[in-house]
Amino acid sequence: MPKASYPGPLIGYARVSTQGQDLAQQRALLREAGCARIFEKKDQWSETQPAGAGEAARSSAGGRRGDGNTPRSPRPVHSRPAGIAERIKEAGAGLRSLAEPWADTTTPAGRMVLTVFAGIVDFERSLIVERTNTGRIAAKARGVRFGPRPSLSAEQIAHARQLTVQEGKPVVEVARLFRVHRATLYRALAAEDV
Repeated sequence: MPKASYPGPLIGYARVSTQGQDLAQQRALLREAGCARIFEKKDQWSETQPAGAGEAARSSAGGRRGDGNTPRSPRPVHSRPAGIAERIKEAGAGLRSLAEPWADTTTPAGRMVLTVFAGIVDFERSLIVERTNTGRIAAKARGVRFGPRPSLSAEQIAHARQLTVQEGKPVVEVARLFRVHRATLYRALAAEDV
């Protein structure tokens, strides 16, 4: 692969998703592309934490004005393309994948493709949120309770009310009896009053 003719140094970013994989091939591709510095990372990818998002932006920003290159699929760009690409652009750098020529923020066509991908990702994320909310509403209608389990049952709250109101016992003592913090008992009693 011929070296790119971009101003400034090229900074490479190599990443593998498991400890068993090797970075040697990526390193060789990045050197062949003319990268002056190569950042490496080995770990598991997460669906919600984009692989290398922060590292890719820092790698590109870490050198002087130039381009960041990655030989792997630009999954970080797919995960949150608009934010990552914008951070790299603000640093005066560009992002170019050696594996996918269309993923190149240094060209108008590459920026357009990444913008389209960003729109698709945002659209899918919105659909997931909408489906989740619909499912949550349906579950609540069926009587499903969300959140942590209550510390006190309805019977315990009734008993605590009897001890504090009718028998005049201090809330601190009653809370200790039920092994809860006094604030928990106050909230439970207040919720029953509503």
